[in-house]
Amino acid sequence: MRPIFCYFLLFLFSFACSEKATEHRLKNEGSESAKPNIVYILADDLGYGDLGFTGQEYVETPNLDKLAAEGMFFTQHYSGSTVCAPSRSTLVSGLHTGHAPVRGNYEIQPEGQYPLPDSVFTVFESLKDAGYTTGAFGKWGLGYPGSEGDPNNQGVDVFYGYNCQRMGHNYYPYHLWDNQDSVVLEANAGKNLGLYAPNLIHEQTLKFIEDNQENPFFLYVPSIIPHAELIAPEQQMEEHLGRFEETPYKGVDEGPAYKIGGYMSQENPRAAFVAMVELLDKQVGEILEKLDQLGLRENTLVVFTSDNGPHMEGGADPDFFNSNGPYRGYKRDLYEGGIHVPMIANWPGKIAPGSSDHPSAFWDMYATIGDLTGAAVPDNTDGISFAPALLGKSEDQTKHEYLYWEFIEQGGKQAIRKGDWKAIRLNLNKDPNPPIELYNLAEDPGEQNNLAAQQPERVKELKALMESSHRPNPVFKLYASEIAGE
Repeated sequence: MRPIFCYFLLFLFSFACSEKATEHRLKNEGSESAKPNIVYILADDLGYGDLGFTGQEYVETPNLDKLAAEGMFFTQHYSGSTVCAPSRSTLVSGLHTGHAPVRGNYEIQPEGQYPLPDSVFTVFESLKDAGYTTGAFGKWGLGYPGSEGDPNNQGVDVFYGYNCQRMGHNYYPYHLWDNQDSVVLEANAGKNLGLYAPNLIHEQTLKFIEDNQENPFFLYVPSIIPHAELIAPEQQMEEHLGRFEETPYKGVDEGPAYKIGGYMSQENPRAAFVAMVELLDKQVGEILEKLDQLGLRENTLVVFTSDNGPHMEGGADPDFFNSNGPYRGYKRDLYEGGIHVPMIANWPGKIAPGSSDHPSAFWDMYATIGDLTGAAVPDNTDGISFAPALLGKSEDQTKHEYLYWEFIEQGGKQAIRKGDWKAIRLNLNKDPNPPIELYNLAEDPGEQNNLAAQQPERVKELKALMESSHRPNPVFKLYASEIAGE
Protein backbone atom coordinates (compact mmCIF):
# COMPACT_ATOMS: atom_id res chain seq x y z
CA MET A 1 0.00 0.00 0.00
CA ARG A 2 2.91 2.35 0.65
CA PRO A 3 3.80 2.96 -3.03
CA ILE A 4 0.13 3.56 -3.87
CA PHE A 5 -0.18 5.99 -0.96
CA CYS A 6 2.97 7.83 -2.12
CA TYR A 7 1.61 8.16 -5.64
CA PHE A 8 -1.67 9.46 -4.18
CA LEU A 9 0.19 12.13 -2.20
CA LEU A 10 2.19 13.08 -5.29
CA PHE A 11 -1.04 13.43 -7.24
CA LEU A 12 -2.57 15.65 -4.56
CA PHE A 13 0.57 17.82 -4.47
CA SER A 14 0.64 18.19 -8.26
CA PHE A 15 -3.08 18.97 -8.30
CA ALA A 16 -2.65 21.57 -5.56
CA CYS A 17 0.21 23.26 -7.44
CA SER A 18 -1.85 23.31 -10.62
CA GLU A 19 -4.85 24.72 -8.75
CA LYS A 20 -2.64 27.41 -7.19
CA ALA A 21 -1.25 28.45 -10.58
CA THR A 22 -4.76 28.55 -12.10
CA GLU A 23 -6.11 30.51 -9.12
CA HIS A 24 -3.23 32.98 -9.43
CA ARG A 25 -3.88 33.47 -13.14
CA LEU A 26 -7.63 34.01 -12.67
CA LYS A 27 -7.06 36.37 -9.78
CA ASN A 28 -4.79 38.52 -11.90
CA GLU A 29 -7.18 38.83 -14.83
CA GLY A 30 -8.70 42.29 -14.81
CA SER A 31 -6.45 43.44 -11.99
CA GLU A 32 -3.34 45.63 -11.83
CA SER A 33 -1.28 42.49 -12.38
CA ALA A 34 -2.98 41.98 -15.75
CA LYS A 35 -0.31 44.35 -16.99
CA PRO A 36 2.28 42.10 -18.59
CA ASN A 37 5.43 41.27 -16.71
CA ILE A 38 8.62 41.88 -18.68
CA VAL A 39 11.69 39.65 -18.28
CA TYR A 40 14.68 40.89 -20.28
CA ILE A 41 17.69 38.55 -20.21
CA LEU A 42 20.94 39.97 -21.55
CA ALA A 43 23.87 37.64 -22.16
CA ASP A 44 27.38 39.12 -22.02
CA ASP A 45 29.46 38.82 -25.22
CA LEU A 46 27.39 35.95 -26.62
CA GLY A 47 27.84 35.75 -30.39
CA TYR A 48 25.14 35.26 -33.01
CA GLY A 49 26.37 31.72 -33.65
CA ASP A 50 26.74 30.60 -30.02
CA LEU A 51 23.27 29.02 -29.71
CA GLY A 52 22.10 25.63 -30.89
CA PHE A 53 19.32 26.96 -33.13
CA THR A 54 21.69 29.46 -34.80
CA GLY A 55 24.12 26.70 -35.76
CA GLN A 56 26.38 26.10 -32.77
CA GLU A 57 27.86 22.59 -32.95
CA TYR A 58 29.67 22.30 -29.62
CA VAL A 59 27.25 23.88 -27.14
CA GLU A 60 23.81 22.54 -26.23
CA THR A 61 21.20 25.18 -25.46
CA PRO A 62 17.88 23.27 -25.25
CA ASN A 63 16.02 25.88 -23.22
CA LEU A 64 16.91 28.75 -25.51
CA ASP A 65 16.27 26.63 -28.58
CA LYS A 66 12.80 25.86 -27.26
CA LEU A 67 12.20 29.50 -26.30
CA ALA A 68 13.00 30.48 -29.88
CA ALA A 69 10.94 27.67 -31.44
CA GLU A 70 7.88 28.62 -29.39
CA GLY A 71 8.42 32.36 -29.77
CA MET A 72 9.69 34.83 -32.35
CA PHE A 73 13.31 35.03 -33.44
CA PHE A 74 14.41 38.41 -34.78
CA THR A 75 16.96 37.75 -37.50
CA GLN A 76 17.89 41.42 -37.96
CA HIS A 77 18.34 42.62 -34.39
CA TYR A 78 21.25 44.80 -33.27
CA SER A 79 22.85 45.60 -29.95
CA GLY A 80 23.18 49.16 -28.77
CA SER A 81 26.95 49.18 -29.14
CA THR A 82 29.88 46.86 -29.52
CA VAL A 83 30.93 46.95 -25.84
CA CYS A 84 29.15 46.71 -22.50
CA ALA A 85 28.38 50.13 -21.00
CA PRO A 86 27.21 52.01 -24.09
CA SER A 87 25.13 49.04 -25.18
CA ARG A 88 23.31 49.08 -21.84
CA SER A 89 23.04 52.85 -22.03
CA THR A 90 21.06 52.68 -25.28
CA LEU A 91 18.81 50.00 -23.82
CA VAL A 92 17.74 51.89 -20.70
CA SER A 93 17.62 55.36 -22.31
CA GLY A 94 16.15 54.61 -25.73
CA LEU A 95 18.94 56.71 -27.31
CA HIS A 96 21.43 55.43 -29.88
CA THR A 97 25.14 56.05 -29.30
CA GLY A 98 25.12 59.31 -31.27
CA HIS A 99 22.81 60.78 -28.63
CA ALA A 100 23.21 58.63 -25.50
CA PRO A 101 25.17 60.17 -22.61
CA VAL A 102 27.28 57.01 -22.09
CA ARG A 103 29.13 55.98 -25.26
CA GLY A 104 32.10 54.01 -23.99
CA ASN A 105 33.58 51.96 -21.14
CA TYR A 106 34.83 54.95 -19.18
CA GLU A 107 36.31 53.75 -15.86
CA ILE A 108 35.81 55.55 -12.54
CA GLN A 109 38.21 54.39 -9.82
CA PRO A 110 38.14 52.53 -7.57
CA GLU A 111 34.94 50.81 -8.76
CA GLY A 112 32.48 51.69 -11.45
CA GLN A 113 31.87 53.41 -14.75
CA TYR A 114 30.93 56.89 -15.93
CA PRO A 115 27.44 57.52 -14.54
CA LEU A 116 24.26 57.78 -16.51
CA PRO A 117 23.04 61.31 -15.62
CA ASP A 118 19.92 61.97 -13.61
CA SER A 119 18.50 63.88 -16.59
CA VAL A 120 17.86 60.58 -18.39
CA PHE A 121 14.37 59.22 -17.69
CA THR A 122 15.15 55.52 -17.84
CA VAL A 123 12.86 52.64 -18.75
CA PHE A 124 13.01 51.61 -15.08
CA GLU A 125 11.67 55.00 -13.96
CA SER A 126 8.99 54.90 -16.62
CA LEU A 127 7.78 51.48 -15.51
CA LYS A 128 7.86 52.46 -11.83
CA ASP A 129 5.56 55.36 -12.64
CA ALA A 130 3.27 52.86 -14.39
CA GLY A 131 2.98 50.72 -11.25
CA TYR A 132 5.74 48.20 -11.88
CA THR A 133 8.31 46.84 -9.46
CA THR A 134 11.73 46.88 -11.11
CA GLY A 135 14.70 44.61 -10.52
CA ALA A 136 18.17 44.26 -12.04
CA PHE A 137 20.34 41.21 -11.38
CA GLY A 138 23.82 40.88 -12.84
CA LYS A 139 26.15 43.51 -14.30
CA TRP A 140 25.21 47.19 -14.20
CA GLY A 141 28.10 49.30 -15.57
CA LEU A 142 26.24 52.64 -15.74
CA GLY A 143 27.46 54.44 -12.64
CA TYR A 144 29.62 53.75 -9.59
CA PRO A 145 28.01 53.06 -6.19
CA GLY A 146 26.22 56.12 -4.84
CA SER A 147 26.49 58.10 -8.08
CA GLU A 148 23.54 59.45 -10.02
CA GLY A 149 23.98 56.44 -12.30
CA ASP A 150 23.70 53.93 -9.45
CA PRO A 151 20.85 51.51 -10.30
CA ASN A 152 18.82 52.56 -7.25
CA ASN A 153 19.06 56.17 -8.48
CA GLN A 154 17.87 55.24 -11.96
CA GLY A 155 14.59 53.58 -11.05
CA VAL A 156 15.74 50.09 -10.03
CA ASP A 157 13.92 48.95 -6.88
CA VAL A 158 16.05 45.86 -6.27
CA PHE A 159 19.61 45.40 -7.50
CA TYR A 160 21.93 42.49 -6.84
CA GLY A 161 25.21 41.82 -8.59
CA TYR A 162 28.18 43.74 -9.95
CA ASN A 163 27.94 47.51 -10.03
CA CYS A 164 31.26 47.68 -11.89
CA GLN A 165 31.62 45.75 -15.14
CA ARG A 166 35.40 45.50 -14.64
CA MET A 167 34.77 43.64 -11.38
CA GLY A 168 32.47 41.42 -13.44
CA HIS A 169 35.58 39.95 -15.07
CA ASN A 170 35.90 37.78 -11.97
CA TYR A 171 33.37 35.03 -11.36
CA TYR A 172 34.57 34.39 -7.81
CA PRO A 173 34.63 38.02 -6.65
CA TYR A 174 35.44 39.40 -3.23
CA HIS A 175 32.09 41.18 -3.00
CA LEU A 176 28.80 41.91 -4.77
CA TRP A 177 26.27 44.69 -4.28
CA ASP A 178 22.84 44.20 -2.70
CA ASN A 179 21.29 47.59 -3.45
CA GLN A 180 23.52 49.93 -1.38
CA ASP A 181 25.16 47.19 0.68
CA SER A 182 28.47 45.64 -0.26
CA VAL A 183 28.14 41.90 0.35
CA VAL A 184 31.56 40.49 1.22
CA LEU A 185 32.08 36.94 -0.02
CA GLU A 186 34.56 35.63 2.53
CA ALA A 187 34.55 32.19 0.89
CA ASN A 188 36.37 33.76 -2.09
CA ALA A 189 39.26 35.32 -0.14
CA GLY A 190 42.77 34.64 -1.37
CA LYS A 191 42.89 31.73 -3.81
CA ASN A 192 39.63 30.23 -2.58
CA LEU A 193 36.92 29.57 -5.15
CA GLY A 194 33.92 29.10 -2.91
CA LEU A 195 30.99 31.08 -4.29
CA TYR A 196 30.33 31.36 -8.02
CA ALA A 197 28.74 34.76 -8.52
CA PRO A 198 26.39 33.86 -11.42
CA ASN A 199 24.77 31.24 -9.17
CA LEU A 200 24.35 33.72 -6.30
CA ILE A 201 22.84 36.27 -8.66
CA HIS A 202 20.53 33.66 -10.16
CA GLU A 203 19.19 32.76 -6.71
CA GLN A 204 18.26 36.40 -6.13
CA THR A 205 16.69 36.59 -9.60
CA LEU A 206 14.33 33.72 -8.79
CA LYS A 207 13.60 35.24 -5.38
CA PHE A 208 12.57 38.50 -7.05
CA ILE A 209 10.00 36.64 -9.15
CA GLU A 210 8.68 34.90 -6.02
CA ASP A 211 8.52 38.15 -4.05
CA ASN A 212 6.70 40.08 -6.78
CA GLN A 213 4.32 37.49 -8.17
CA GLU A 214 1.26 39.48 -7.06
CA ASN A 215 2.29 42.68 -8.86
CA PRO A 216 3.49 43.60 -12.36
CA PHE A 217 7.28 43.56 -12.56
CA PHE A 218 10.13 44.37 -14.91
CA LEU A 219 12.99 41.93 -14.40
CA TYR A 220 16.27 42.88 -16.08
CA VAL A 221 18.86 40.08 -16.02
CA PRO A 222 22.20 41.33 -17.41
CA SER A 223 24.14 38.10 -16.92
CA ILE A 224 27.94 38.16 -16.92
CA ILE A 225 28.03 34.89 -18.89
CA PRO A 226 29.98 34.12 -21.09
CA HIS A 227 32.32 37.11 -20.80
CA ALA A 228 35.91 36.47 -19.70
CA GLU A 229 37.20 35.22 -17.40
CA LEU A 230 36.47 31.71 -18.64
CA ILE A 231 35.56 29.65 -15.62
CA ALA A 232 32.64 27.54 -14.43
CA PRO A 233 31.93 25.41 -11.34
CA GLU A 234 33.47 21.96 -11.34
CA GLN A 235 30.10 20.28 -11.80
CA GLN A 236 29.54 22.11 -15.10
CA MET A 237 33.15 21.66 -16.25
CA GLU A 238 33.46 17.91 -15.71
CA GLU A 239 31.47 16.68 -18.70
CA HIS A 240 33.44 18.87 -21.12
CA LEU A 241 37.00 18.21 -19.97
CA GLY A 242 38.91 16.27 -22.62
CA ARG A 243 36.48 17.14 -25.43
CA PHE A 244 38.77 19.68 -27.05
CA GLU A 245 42.39 20.28 -27.88
CA GLU A 246 43.19 23.11 -25.48
CA THR A 247 45.66 26.00 -25.36
CA PRO A 248 45.94 26.97 -21.67
CA TYR A 249 45.45 30.64 -20.86
CA LYS A 250 47.80 32.22 -18.32
CA GLY A 251 46.09 34.95 -16.36
CA VAL A 252 46.35 36.66 -12.98
CA ASP A 253 45.25 34.43 -10.14
CA GLU A 254 45.81 36.57 -7.06
CA GLY A 255 46.95 39.94 -5.80
CA PRO A 256 45.90 43.51 -6.65
CA ALA A 257 45.67 42.93 -10.41
CA TYR A 258 43.12 40.17 -9.91
CA LYS A 259 41.09 42.26 -7.47
CA ILE A 260 40.55 44.98 -10.08
CA GLY A 261 39.44 42.76 -12.92
CA GLY A 262 42.30 40.57 -14.11
CA TYR A 263 41.32 37.30 -15.78
CA MET A 264 42.08 34.06 -13.95
CA SER A 265 44.22 31.37 -15.60
CA GLN A 266 42.36 28.55 -17.32
CA GLU A 267 43.86 25.24 -18.47
CA ASN A 268 40.74 24.36 -20.48
CA PRO A 269 39.29 27.57 -21.95
CA ARG A 270 37.20 25.85 -24.62
CA ALA A 271 35.62 23.49 -22.13
CA ALA A 272 35.00 26.42 -19.79
CA PHE A 273 33.26 28.41 -22.51
CA VAL A 274 30.92 25.53 -23.32
CA ALA A 275 30.18 24.96 -19.63
CA MET A 276 29.38 28.65 -19.14
CA VAL A 277 26.96 28.93 -22.06
CA GLU A 278 25.22 25.73 -21.03
CA LEU A 279 24.91 27.07 -17.48
CA LEU A 280 23.36 30.26 -18.87
CA ASP A 281 20.89 28.13 -20.81
CA LYS A 282 20.07 26.18 -17.65
CA GLN A 283 19.42 29.40 -15.73
CA VAL A 284 17.11 30.67 -18.47
CA GLY A 285 15.22 27.40 -18.18
CA GLU A 286 14.88 27.83 -14.42
CA ILE A 287 13.52 31.36 -14.84
CA LEU A 288 10.89 30.02 -17.23
CA GLU A 289 10.10 27.16 -14.86
CA LYS A 290 9.62 29.61 -11.99
CA LEU A 291 7.21 31.68 -14.08
CA ASP A 292 5.28 28.50 -14.94
CA GLN A 293 5.12 27.34 -11.32
CA LEU A 294 3.65 30.66 -10.21
CA GLY A 295 1.11 30.86 -13.03
CA LEU A 296 2.80 33.92 -14.52
CA ARG A 297 4.03 32.59 -17.84
CA GLU A 298 1.02 33.56 -19.96
CA ASN A 299 1.21 37.13 -18.69
CA THR A 300 4.96 37.53 -19.17
CA LEU A 301 6.98 38.68 -22.15
CA VAL A 302 10.43 37.07 -22.05
CA VAL A 303 13.19 38.56 -24.20
CA PHE A 304 16.65 37.08 -24.62
CA THR A 305 19.56 38.71 -26.43
CA SER A 306 23.26 39.65 -26.09
CA ASP A 307 24.96 42.98 -25.45
CA ASN A 308 27.43 42.70 -28.34
CA GLY A 309 29.42 40.21 -30.39
CA PRO A 310 31.86 37.58 -29.10
CA HIS A 311 35.00 38.61 -27.21
CA MET A 312 38.57 37.39 -27.63
CA GLU A 313 39.88 38.00 -24.09
CA GLY A 314 40.84 35.56 -21.37
CA GLY A 315 41.59 32.65 -23.69
CA ALA A 316 38.32 32.82 -25.63
CA ASP A 317 38.35 31.31 -29.12
CA PRO A 318 35.38 32.62 -31.14
CA ASP A 319 36.85 31.39 -34.41
CA PHE A 320 36.91 27.78 -33.17
CA PHE A 321 33.26 28.01 -32.09
CA ASN A 322 32.22 30.13 -35.09
CA SER A 323 30.68 32.42 -32.49
CA ASN A 324 29.90 35.23 -34.91
CA GLY A 325 28.13 32.87 -37.32
CA PRO A 326 28.12 34.21 -40.88
CA TYR A 327 29.26 37.67 -39.87
CA ARG A 328 32.55 39.53 -39.99
CA GLY A 329 34.07 40.99 -36.83
CA TYR A 330 33.99 40.62 -33.06
CA LYS A 331 33.36 42.69 -29.97
CA ARG A 332 34.68 46.26 -30.53
CA ASP A 333 33.96 46.06 -34.26
CA LEU A 334 31.05 47.80 -35.96
CA TYR A 335 31.00 45.12 -38.60
CA GLU A 336 28.02 42.79 -38.23
CA GLY A 337 29.89 40.34 -35.99
CA GLY A 338 30.28 43.03 -33.34
CA ILE A 339 26.68 44.28 -33.22
CA HIS A 340 24.34 41.81 -34.98
CA VAL A 341 22.99 39.71 -32.10
CA PRO A 342 20.38 36.97 -31.62
CA MET A 343 17.09 38.12 -30.11
CA ILE A 344 14.18 35.94 -28.97
CA ALA A 345 10.80 37.25 -27.84
CA ASN A 346 8.42 34.75 -26.25
CA TRP A 347 4.92 35.38 -24.85
CA PRO A 348 2.56 32.38 -24.91
CA GLY A 349 -0.75 33.16 -26.53
CA LYS A 350 0.39 36.60 -27.69
CA ILE A 351 3.45 36.01 -29.87
CA ALA A 352 3.02 33.37 -32.57
CA PRO A 353 5.98 31.07 -33.24
CA GLY A 354 8.08 32.16 -36.17
CA SER A 355 10.70 34.69 -37.13
CA SER A 356 10.85 38.34 -38.09
CA ASP A 357 13.28 40.12 -40.38
CA HIS A 358 12.23 43.52 -39.04
CA PRO A 359 15.45 45.52 -38.44
CA SER A 360 15.54 46.60 -34.79
CA ALA A 361 18.01 47.65 -32.12
CA PHE A 362 18.35 48.02 -28.37
CA TRP A 363 17.04 51.57 -28.35
CA ASP A 364 13.72 50.23 -29.68
CA MET A 365 13.08 48.20 -26.55
CA TYR A 366 12.01 51.22 -24.46
CA ALA A 367 9.33 52.22 -26.98
CA THR A 368 8.20 48.61 -27.34
CA ILE A 369 7.81 48.17 -23.59
CA GLY A 370 5.89 51.43 -23.43
CA ASP A 371 3.58 50.22 -26.19
CA LEU A 372 2.89 46.92 -24.40
CA THR A 373 2.47 48.30 -20.86
CA GLY A 374 1.15 51.82 -21.29
CA ALA A 375 4.27 53.25 -19.60
CA ALA A 376 5.34 56.71 -20.74
CA VAL A 377 8.14 57.03 -23.29
CA PRO A 378 10.03 60.35 -23.61
CA ASP A 379 9.54 62.23 -26.88
CA ASN A 380 13.27 62.52 -27.57
CA THR A 381 14.14 58.81 -27.79
CA ASP A 382 15.44 57.27 -31.00
CA GLY A 383 13.46 54.05 -30.73
CA ILE A 384 10.50 52.71 -32.66
CA SER A 385 8.19 50.17 -31.03
CA PHE A 386 8.34 46.75 -32.65
CA ALA A 387 5.20 45.63 -30.79
CA PRO A 388 3.27 45.27 -34.07
CA ALA A 389 5.90 42.83 -35.39
CA LEU A 390 5.76 40.94 -32.08
CA LEU A 391 1.98 40.63 -32.11
CA GLY A 392 1.58 39.56 -35.73
CA LYS A 393 0.57 42.96 -37.10
CA SER A 394 3.47 43.47 -39.48
CA GLU A 395 1.31 45.62 -41.74
CA ASP A 396 1.24 48.22 -38.95
CA GLN A 397 4.97 48.05 -38.21
CA THR A 398 6.88 51.30 -38.68
CA LYS A 399 10.48 50.97 -39.80
CA HIS A 400 13.55 53.04 -39.11
CA GLU A 401 14.86 55.21 -41.88
CA TYR A 402 18.28 54.04 -40.69
CA LEU A 403 20.15 52.59 -37.69
CA TYR A 404 23.30 54.31 -36.40
CA TRP A 405 26.26 53.43 -34.16
CA GLU A 406 29.45 55.15 -33.06
CA PHE A 407 32.33 53.86 -30.96
CA ILE A 408 35.14 55.99 -29.56
CA GLU A 409 37.73 53.26 -28.97
CA GLN A 410 40.28 51.81 -31.42
CA GLY A 411 40.61 55.06 -33.34
CA GLY A 412 36.94 56.00 -33.45
CA LYS A 413 34.31 54.31 -35.63
CA GLN A 414 30.90 54.96 -37.15
CA ALA A 415 28.42 52.67 -38.85
CA ILE A 416 25.01 53.19 -40.37
CA ARG A 417 22.48 50.83 -41.92
CA LYS A 418 19.79 52.10 -44.28
CA GLY A 419 17.72 49.35 -45.83
CA ASP A 420 20.12 46.69 -47.03
CA TRP A 421 23.03 49.12 -47.26
CA LYS A 422 25.61 49.51 -44.52
CA ALA A 423 28.41 52.07 -44.36
CA ILE A 424 31.38 52.03 -42.00
CA ARG A 425 34.26 54.44 -41.46
CA LEU A 426 37.24 54.10 -39.14
CA ASN A 427 40.04 56.16 -37.57
CA LEU A 428 37.86 59.20 -36.89
CA ASN A 429 39.99 60.18 -33.89
CA LYS A 430 42.78 61.26 -36.24
CA ASP A 431 41.46 61.50 -39.78
CA PRO A 432 38.85 64.24 -40.44
CA ASN A 433 37.70 62.51 -43.61
CA PRO A 434 38.45 58.77 -43.54
CA PRO A 435 37.34 56.53 -46.41
CA ILE A 436 33.91 54.92 -46.18
CA GLU A 437 33.30 51.22 -46.71
CA LEU A 438 29.94 50.24 -48.20
CA TYR A 439 28.27 46.83 -48.14
CA ASN A 440 25.01 45.39 -49.42
CA LEU A 441 23.91 43.16 -46.53
CA ALA A 442 21.24 41.37 -48.54
CA GLU A 443 23.84 40.06 -50.98
CA ASP A 444 26.90 40.18 -48.73
CA PRO A 445 26.01 39.67 -45.04
CA GLY A 446 29.66 38.86 -44.30
CA GLU A 447 30.75 42.34 -45.49
CA GLN A 448 33.46 41.09 -47.81
CA ASN A 449 32.77 43.17 -50.93
CA ASN A 450 33.29 46.92 -50.48
CA LEU A 451 31.09 48.69 -53.04
CA ALA A 452 31.97 52.28 -52.13
CA ALA A 453 33.75 52.97 -55.43
CA GLN A 454 30.72 51.80 -57.43
CA GLN A 455 28.18 53.73 -55.33
CA PRO A 456 29.49 57.30 -54.81
CA GLU A 457 26.04 58.89 -54.40
CA ARG A 458 24.98 56.33 -51.80
CA VAL A 459 28.25 56.86 -49.95
CA LYS A 460 27.62 60.61 -49.95
CA GLU A 461 24.10 60.11 -48.60
CA LEU A 462 25.17 57.77 -45.79
CA LYS A 463 28.10 59.99 -44.82
CA ALA A 464 25.71 62.92 -44.37
CA LEU A 465 23.44 60.76 -42.21
CA MET A 466 26.41 59.69 -40.08
CA GLU A 467 27.36 63.29 -39.44
CA SER A 468 23.82 64.42 -38.65
CA SER A 469 23.33 61.47 -36.25
CA HIS A 470 26.31 62.44 -34.08
CA ARG A 471 25.75 64.91 -31.27
CA PRO A 472 29.06 66.01 -29.65
CA ASN A 473 29.66 64.69 -26.14
CA PRO A 474 32.19 66.40 -23.83
CA VAL A 475 33.33 63.09 -22.31
CA PHE A 476 33.10 60.63 -25.20
CA LYS A 477 34.77 62.42 -28.10
CA LEU A 478 34.65 60.85 -31.54
CA TYR A 479 35.99 63.24 -34.18
CA ALA A 480 39.58 64.47 -34.40
CA SER A 481 38.31 68.06 -34.19
CA GLU A 482 36.51 67.33 -30.90
CA ILE A 483 39.60 65.74 -29.41
CA ALA A 484 41.71 68.73 -30.50
CA GLY A 485 39.19 71.07 -28.87
CA GLU A 486 38.32 72.84 -32.09
